[in-house]
Amino acid sequence: MPSARRKRALILIACGALVAPVVAAQPVAPAASGPTYADLVDLADSAPLVIKANVRKAIRVRNERAPGLAPGTGRFYVEARTEALLAGNAPIGESLAYLVDLPLDERGKGPSIKKTSVLLFARPVPGRHGEVQLIKPGAQLPATPANEQRVRALLTALLSLDAPAKITGLREMLYVPGTLAGEGETQMFLSTEDRSAASITVRHEPGQAPRWGVSFSELVADVANPPKPGTLEWYRLACFLPATPPPGANLSQGVTARRQAEEDYRTVMRALGPCQRTMN
Repeated sequence: MPSARRKRALILIACGALVAPVVAAQPVAPAASGPTYADLVDLADSAPLVIKANVRKAIRVRNERAPGLAPGTGRFYVEARTEALLAGNAPIGESLAYLVDLPLDERGKGPSIKKTSVLLFARPVPGRHGEVQLIKPGAQLPATPANEQRVRALLTALLSLDAPAKITGLREMLYVPGTLAGEGETQMFLSTEDRSAASITVRHEPGQAPRWGVSFSELVADVANPPKPGTLEWYRLACFLPATPPPGANLSQGVTARRQAEEDYRTVMRALGPCQRTMN
C-alpha cells in the first residue's frame, strides 16, 4: 500500500499542482550542447503538460507499426513512473505510458533509458487515463540537472503574470526627428497574439550610439535595457519578428526618415542575433 506521503503526492499531481519548487525568473545561459533556449521555449510554450518521469520499461515497436518514423530512429513504447508535474492542469497518475522516437546506433540499437529520469513535453490522451502523447519528436529530454534547471526557470518565466505576449509581427513603425541634429526616435508597434500592447523604441541622441528597448505594456520602452539572449523577451522578438519590415509598415514621412526607420529596424535585428534551433 502507498504511504501517506505518496498518497498526498498523487493527490497533488491529480489536481494539477506544481509539485516541484520554482526558481526566480532569470536569463538562462545556452547549454554547451543539447537543446537551445529557443528549442526549450518552443516545447514548453506548446505543451499542456511538462512532466518529470523515471523510465521503468522501453519496448521497441516494429517499424511497420511506426508510421512516419524518421530514418535512423526507432519508436519505443515507454512505461514510466511520475516524479513531478512541473506544469499543467490535467490530472495524471503515478504511472505513465507513451511513445517516443529515439536515435539508433550503427547496430540499430536504441539508447538505454531504463531507470533514467526524463522530461516530457506532452498532452493527455483523451479517454486513456495514464497515457500521454509527446507534442513532437524530440519532446523527451534527459532530466539532467542542467536541463531541469533551465526548464524550471523557463516555466517560471512563462507562468509569470507579466510574461511577455507572443509576437506575431511588426504592425507599423515611425521615425520622428528631434529638434537637434542627430536627435530622433523610431517607434515600432508590434502585433501580439492576445492583442496586448508591445513596442520597440530606438532613440538617437547627438554624439551617441542609438539605444533601444522593448515594452510589453502601454509604458514607454526602457532604452537602457534591451532584452538579453536567453530570456523570454528576447525569444519573443528574435524568433518571431520578420527579417525585414513588411510592405506598408513604415509610416515615416520623407525619404530620410523612412531610411532611418529601416536602419533602426536592422539595428534591432542585429542586436537580437539569430534565433538558433537544433530541433525541427
